[in-house]
Amino acid sequence: MAGKIVDILIFAVVAGVIFFKLFSVLGRKTGHEQPPPMPMADAAGLADDHDNIVPLHRDEAGEDDYLAGLDDSLMPGFTQIREADGNFDPEQFLAGARAAFEMILDAFHKAELEKVRPFLDSAVYRSFATALEERDVGDTRRLIELVAINRCEPIEAEMKGREAHITIRFESDQTDVVKDSEDRIVAGDPSSAVEVTDIWTFARDTRARDPNWQLVATRSPN
Repeated sequence: MAGKIVDILIFAVVAGVIFFKLFSVLGRKTGHEQPPPMPMADAAGLADDHDNIVPLHRDEAGEDDYLAGLDDSLMPGFTQIREADGNFDPEQFLAGARAAFEMILDAFHKAELEKVRPFLDSAVYRSFATALEERDVGDTRRLIELVAINRCEPIEAEMKGREAHITIRFESDQTDVVKDSEDRIVAGDPSSAVEVTDIWTFARDTRARDPNWQLVATRSPN
Protein backbone atom coordinates (compact mmCIF):
# COMPACT_ATOMS: atom_id res chain seq x y z
CA MET A 1 0.00 0.00 0.00
CA ALA A 2 2.82 2.41 0.93
CA GLY A 3 4.44 1.76 -2.45
CA LYS A 4 1.24 2.67 -4.29
CA ILE A 5 0.94 5.91 -2.33
CA VAL A 6 4.51 6.83 -3.24
CA ASP A 7 3.76 6.10 -6.92
CA ILE A 8 0.70 8.36 -6.84
CA LEU A 9 2.69 11.17 -5.24
CA ILE A 10 5.40 10.85 -7.89
CA PHE A 11 2.81 10.98 -10.68
CA ALA A 12 1.25 14.04 -9.07
CA VAL A 13 4.61 15.83 -9.07
CA VAL A 14 5.18 14.88 -12.72
CA ALA A 15 1.71 16.13 -13.61
CA GLY A 16 2.51 19.44 -11.94
CA VAL A 17 5.64 19.82 -14.07
CA ILE A 18 3.62 19.14 -17.22
CA PHE A 19 1.01 21.76 -16.31
CA PHE A 20 3.74 24.35 -15.62
CA LYS A 21 5.55 23.83 -18.94
CA LEU A 22 2.34 24.16 -20.96
CA PHE A 23 1.06 27.19 -19.04
CA SER A 24 2.68 29.81 -21.27
CA VAL A 25 1.58 28.09 -24.48
CA LEU A 26 -2.05 27.33 -23.80
CA GLY A 27 -3.30 30.07 -21.51
CA ARG A 28 -4.29 30.61 -17.93
CA LYS A 29 -6.90 28.82 -15.84
CA THR A 30 -9.13 30.98 -13.70
CA GLY A 31 -9.70 28.25 -11.11
CA HIS A 32 -13.47 28.47 -11.49
CA GLU A 33 -14.92 25.06 -12.19
CA GLN A 34 -18.42 24.23 -13.39
CA PRO A 35 -20.30 21.29 -14.93
CA PRO A 36 -19.30 21.02 -18.61
CA PRO A 37 -21.87 21.94 -21.27
CA MET A 38 -22.38 19.90 -24.42
CA PRO A 39 -19.15 19.33 -26.38
CA MET A 40 -18.59 21.38 -29.49
CA ALA A 41 -18.42 19.87 -32.97
CA ASP A 42 -14.96 18.74 -34.09
CA ALA A 43 -13.37 21.40 -36.31
CA ALA A 44 -10.36 19.31 -37.40
CA GLY A 45 -11.97 18.79 -40.80
CA LEU A 46 -11.31 22.44 -41.56
CA ALA A 47 -7.60 21.69 -41.86
CA ASP A 48 -8.18 18.62 -44.00
CA ASP A 49 -10.29 20.66 -46.43
CA HIS A 50 -7.71 23.49 -46.50
CA ASP A 51 -10.34 26.04 -45.48
CA ASN A 52 -9.18 29.49 -44.43
CA ILE A 53 -8.56 30.18 -40.81
CA VAL A 54 -10.64 33.31 -41.23
CA PRO A 55 -13.19 33.74 -44.04
CA LEU A 56 -12.64 37.11 -45.66
CA HIS A 57 -15.61 37.47 -48.01
CA ARG A 58 -17.57 40.52 -47.00
CA ASP A 59 -21.34 40.83 -46.95
CA GLU A 60 -22.05 43.79 -49.21
CA ALA A 61 -25.34 44.42 -47.39
CA GLY A 62 -23.35 45.55 -44.35
CA GLU A 63 -20.95 47.71 -46.32
CA ASP A 64 -21.79 50.96 -44.56
CA ASP A 65 -21.74 49.69 -40.99
CA TYR A 66 -19.05 47.02 -40.86
CA LEU A 67 -17.58 48.65 -37.72
CA ALA A 68 -20.92 48.67 -35.89
CA GLY A 69 -20.68 47.15 -32.45
CA LEU A 70 -16.90 47.36 -32.16
CA ASP A 71 -15.25 48.89 -29.12
CA ASP A 72 -14.17 52.46 -29.87
CA SER A 73 -10.52 51.65 -29.15
CA LEU A 74 -10.55 49.05 -31.94
CA MET A 75 -12.08 51.22 -34.63
CA PRO A 76 -8.87 52.92 -35.84
CA GLY A 77 -7.09 49.57 -36.27
CA PHE A 78 -10.02 47.90 -38.00
CA THR A 79 -10.46 50.92 -40.25
CA GLN A 80 -6.81 50.70 -41.32
CA ILE A 81 -7.18 46.98 -42.01
CA ARG A 82 -10.36 47.60 -43.98
CA GLU A 83 -8.60 50.25 -46.06
CA ALA A 84 -5.72 47.85 -46.78
CA ASP A 85 -8.00 44.90 -47.55
CA GLY A 86 -11.33 45.73 -49.14
CA ASN A 87 -12.68 42.24 -48.47
CA PHE A 88 -12.10 42.34 -44.73
CA ASP A 89 -15.18 41.87 -42.55
CA PRO A 90 -14.82 41.95 -38.72
CA GLU A 91 -17.82 39.74 -38.01
CA GLN A 92 -16.71 37.04 -40.40
CA PHE A 93 -13.17 37.33 -39.10
CA LEU A 94 -14.35 36.57 -35.56
CA ALA A 95 -16.37 33.58 -36.76
CA GLY A 96 -13.30 32.26 -38.54
CA ALA A 97 -11.02 32.96 -35.56
CA ARG A 98 -13.37 30.98 -33.33
CA ALA A 99 -13.22 28.01 -35.72
CA ALA A 100 -9.43 28.37 -35.96
CA PHE A 101 -9.07 28.29 -32.17
CA GLU A 102 -11.00 25.05 -31.95
CA MET A 103 -9.17 23.50 -34.92
CA ILE A 104 -5.65 24.41 -33.73
CA LEU A 105 -6.29 23.48 -30.11
CA ASP A 106 -7.74 20.14 -31.19
CA ALA A 107 -4.69 19.45 -33.38
CA PHE A 108 -2.34 20.38 -30.55
CA HIS A 109 -3.99 18.13 -28.00
CA LYS A 110 -4.10 15.23 -30.48
CA ALA A 111 -0.42 15.80 -31.36
CA GLU A 112 -1.40 16.39 -34.99
CA LEU A 113 0.25 19.76 -35.58
CA GLU A 114 1.12 18.92 -39.19
CA LYS A 115 -2.58 19.23 -40.03
CA VAL A 116 -2.56 22.90 -39.10
CA ARG A 117 1.04 23.83 -39.85
CA PRO A 118 0.08 26.14 -42.78
CA PHE A 119 -1.94 28.20 -40.30
CA LEU A 120 0.88 28.60 -37.75
CA ASP A 121 3.77 31.03 -37.88
CA SER A 122 7.09 29.17 -37.79
CA ALA A 123 7.91 30.42 -34.28
CA VAL A 124 4.49 29.41 -32.95
CA TYR A 125 4.80 26.02 -34.60
CA ARG A 126 8.17 25.42 -32.94
CA SER A 127 6.77 26.51 -29.58
CA PHE A 128 3.83 24.14 -29.88
CA ALA A 129 6.05 21.30 -31.08
CA THR A 130 8.41 21.75 -28.14
CA ALA A 131 5.48 21.77 -25.72
CA LEU A 132 4.25 18.51 -27.24
CA GLU A 133 7.65 16.90 -26.74
CA GLU A 134 7.56 17.86 -23.07
CA ARG A 135 3.91 17.07 -22.55
CA ASP A 136 4.00 13.32 -22.04
CA VAL A 137 6.52 12.54 -19.31
CA GLY A 138 7.42 8.93 -18.50
CA ASP A 139 4.34 6.74 -18.34
CA THR A 140 1.86 9.58 -17.96
CA ARG A 141 -0.53 10.96 -20.58
CA ARG A 142 -2.20 14.35 -20.49
CA LEU A 143 -5.71 14.36 -21.93
CA ILE A 144 -7.39 17.70 -22.61
CA GLU A 145 -10.75 18.30 -24.25
CA LEU A 146 -12.19 21.60 -25.39
CA VAL A 147 -15.75 21.63 -24.07
CA ALA A 148 -17.01 25.06 -25.07
CA ILE A 149 -15.85 28.48 -26.22
CA ASN A 150 -17.57 31.06 -24.05
CA ARG A 151 -16.06 34.24 -25.45
CA CYS A 152 -14.19 35.27 -28.57
CA GLU A 153 -13.54 38.99 -28.71
CA PRO A 154 -10.96 41.26 -30.35
CA ILE A 155 -8.80 43.28 -27.99
CA GLU A 156 -6.21 44.71 -30.39
CA ALA A 157 -6.13 45.54 -34.10
CA GLU A 158 -3.43 47.28 -36.10
CA MET A 159 -1.49 47.43 -39.32
CA LYS A 160 2.24 46.70 -39.18
CA GLY A 161 3.50 47.77 -42.55
CA ARG A 162 1.49 45.68 -44.99
CA GLU A 163 0.49 43.10 -42.38
CA ALA A 164 -2.81 43.16 -40.53
CA HIS A 165 -2.60 42.00 -36.91
CA ILE A 166 -5.66 41.19 -34.80
CA THR A 167 -5.46 39.89 -31.24
CA ILE A 168 -8.33 37.82 -29.87
CA ARG A 169 -9.16 36.94 -26.27
CA PHE A 170 -10.65 33.46 -25.98
CA GLU A 171 -12.37 32.23 -22.84
CA SER A 172 -13.19 28.54 -22.94
CA ASP A 173 -14.13 25.55 -20.80
CA GLN A 174 -11.72 22.62 -20.94
CA THR A 175 -11.32 19.35 -19.11
CA ASP A 176 -7.73 18.53 -18.21
CA VAL A 177 -6.56 15.24 -16.70
CA VAL A 178 -3.34 13.24 -16.44
CA LYS A 179 -3.43 9.44 -16.45
CA ASP A 180 -0.74 6.90 -15.65
CA SER A 181 0.16 3.78 -17.63
CA GLU A 182 -2.67 1.88 -15.97
CA ASP A 183 -5.21 4.52 -17.00
CA ARG A 184 -5.54 5.85 -13.45
CA ILE A 185 -6.24 9.56 -13.05
CA VAL A 186 -3.40 11.19 -11.12
CA ALA A 187 -4.39 14.82 -11.71
CA GLY A 188 -7.46 16.71 -12.83
CA ASP A 189 -11.14 15.80 -12.99
CA PRO A 190 -12.75 14.64 -16.27
CA SER A 191 -16.22 15.57 -15.00
CA SER A 192 -15.39 19.23 -14.30
CA ALA A 193 -14.58 21.86 -16.89
CA VAL A 194 -12.09 24.57 -16.00
CA GLU A 195 -12.24 28.07 -17.45
CA VAL A 196 -9.10 28.91 -19.46
CA THR A 197 -8.17 32.24 -21.02
CA ASP A 198 -5.97 32.41 -24.13
CA ILE A 199 -4.85 35.48 -26.05
CA TRP A 200 -3.94 34.76 -29.67
CA THR A 201 -2.72 37.11 -32.39
CA PHE A 202 -3.47 36.41 -36.05
CA ALA A 203 -1.71 38.13 -38.94
CA ARG A 204 -1.99 38.34 -42.70
CA ASP A 205 -0.12 40.12 -45.47
CA THR A 206 -2.90 42.22 -46.98
CA ARG A 207 -1.16 42.27 -50.37
CA ALA A 208 -0.72 38.52 -50.58
CA ARG A 209 -2.97 36.40 -52.78
CA ASP A 210 -3.18 33.78 -50.05
CA PRO A 211 -6.33 34.62 -48.03
CA ASN A 212 -5.21 32.60 -44.99
CA TRP A 213 -4.38 34.22 -41.67
CA GLN A 214 -1.67 32.73 -39.47
CA LEU A 215 -1.41 32.46 -35.72
CA VAL A 216 1.72 34.48 -34.95
CA ALA A 217 1.68 34.81 -31.14
CA THR A 218 0.05 33.36 -28.04
CA ARG A 219 0.12 34.66 -24.50
CA SER A 220 -1.67 34.49 -21.20
CA PRO A 221 -3.49 37.45 -19.66
CA ASN A 222 -1.49 39.65 -17.29
